[in-house]
Amino acid sequence: MIQGLIPLARDARSWPFEQARLLLNRLVRLRLETDAERDLAATLFAEGRYAEAVATLPALGRPVVLQAGYGASGLPHLGTFGEVARPTMVRNAFRALTGDAIPTRLLVVSDDMDGFRKIPDNVPNRQMLEEDRDKPVTSVRDPFGEHPSFGDHNNARLRAFLDGFGFDYEFVSATECYKTGRYDEVLLRTLERFDQVQAIMLPTLGEERRATYSPFLPISPKSGRVLQAPTLERHVDRGTIVFADEDGALTEVPVTRGHVKLQWRPDWAARWVALGVDYEMSGKDLVDSVRVSNKVCKVLGGEPPESFHYELFMDEHNQKISKSKGNGLTMEEWLRYGAPESLAYYLFMSPKSAKRLYFDVIPKAADEYLQQLDAYNRPPAEGGNNAPNKLDNPVWHVHAGQPPSKGSPVSFSLMLNLVSAANASDAEILWGFLSRYIPGATPQSEPLLDKLTGFALHYYEDFVRPNKRFRAPDARERGAMEDLVARLKALPAGCQDGEAIQNEVYEAGKAGGFEPLRLWFSALYEVLLGQPQGPRFGSFAAIFGLDRTIDLIERALRGEDLA
Repeated sequence: MIQGLIPLARDARSWPFEQARLLLNRLVRLRLETDAERDLAATLFAEGRYAEAVATLPALGRPVVLQAGYGASGLPHLGTFGEVARPTMVRNAFRALTGDAIPTRLLVVSDDMDGFRKIPDNVPNRQMLEEDRDKPVTSVRDPFGEHPSFGDHNNARLRAFLDGFGFDYEFVSATECYKTGRYDEVLLRTLERFDQVQAIMLPTLGEERRATYSPFLPISPKSGRVLQAPTLERHVDRGTIVFADEDGALTEVPVTRGHVKLQWRPDWAARWVALGVDYEMSGKDLVDSVRVSNKVCKVLGGEPPESFHYELFMDEHNQKISKSKGNGLTMEEWLRYGAPESLAYYLFMSPKSAKRLYFDVIPKAADEYLQQLDAYNRPPAEGGNNAPNKLDNPVWHVHAGQPPSKGSPVSFSLMLNLVSAANASDAEILWGFLSRYIPGATPQSEPLLDKLTGFALHYYEDFVRPNKRFRAPDARERGAMEDLVARLKALPAGCQDGEAIQNEVYEAGKAGGFEPLRLWFSALYEVLLGQPQGPRFGSFAAIFGLDRTIDLIERALRGEDLA
């Protein structure tokens, strides 16, 4: 199946495919040693013969390594989802582009060797954590009493979190990499090239920090804490450093097997070298850090990975999202009001543009996702040579190349208005309307629509109902609504033709002299639903029922309370 996608993938222009091509160019540039090999690869690639390229040039057959990082001092969150979802999209694009001839790996690396500097607000046994402050997170006792350490607890939560969304990844613990020797070679190289690393790092620091900075953070043999201690002596022949421990005693430790860890920018570079990382994404706020780590990576004998810098999330006040401030949305909050697919869609769209991450983006993201799913599943028009490339449709990336064949016949915004007008308190009430509008429909036959009912009920109760503001119609609006009632009553009894109803709504607005017509629709929503906007009124009336819609308008005209 993936092999058959190569022609489409070669023409795809969405950003994951652009990144996949950068990865492919990297392989040719770094893995092939002669111009003849590079020319042959270019020819085979241009013809889509990737399996032949790998067979002819074995260096291309080594796995491409994509990486995402995780800070193990806190629980996984919405940003964690994005850290893994976006490189997964690039990985899937690369697989489609190469027909899966070149293997790929996605590593999720937990920085669980980091010193535990800040105690989260949402954990028990804070006094115990205070006693373990500054130790590696995998040496901090688990405040929940469920795992050997707080780092192990958070790592388990991370894996459960990612597994719950079906991500294909390999978990890597930084603690294990340090302690088992996986990082030993690059750590010894850092010791050997200490002065070159310092020459890169020191100009990036303030005067006070420069005086004591070392790329090595020794772990005290006495207290077990990760120390910000200067390196007083280096012994390349023995692979050790000397530092002053917390009690002032000069202490010599190996730089290998977990006796030290690296400062975060050299650590990032060393990880790229040790794990052979080809690709990593990061936020725009880390552009300078990536630049510095790239230099360190080269000093350590590696080639920096291809990078992609995405814009940061903002809250409703356009302030940067911060875990410590608690502004913006949590993962749990998004999943109360929207499906993971709508979040993945939101992350896919325009990653280079800053995004507001607040509750009001969820309905729009949900409906745009549904529209894209409908477009993906729509048969191409006759003679459809100009049909859009399906691999550029966001849902192809959201669903790892296998979007569902069926979406939802009702939008999220329409569901919200149905909940509002019906004053629904549970999904059973909504399905009473839906099953009449869609003959034979059940929660089992329309699983996505069934999910939307739950999301709409939650969203309505938490955000729409508290902010409803009904108003009485003015004289012109009243006349147009009376005209609309007459027009709707003239339609066939029980009419469920949304277009026919919508046409009558248009005609009533035009006859009422509304210019532009959006003022007429705003009036309908404000008077009937207590909100300034909504979906197509004809579609809403078709689902809600023609008789109920007429009754709703007449009650508003009589001045009854619709709240």
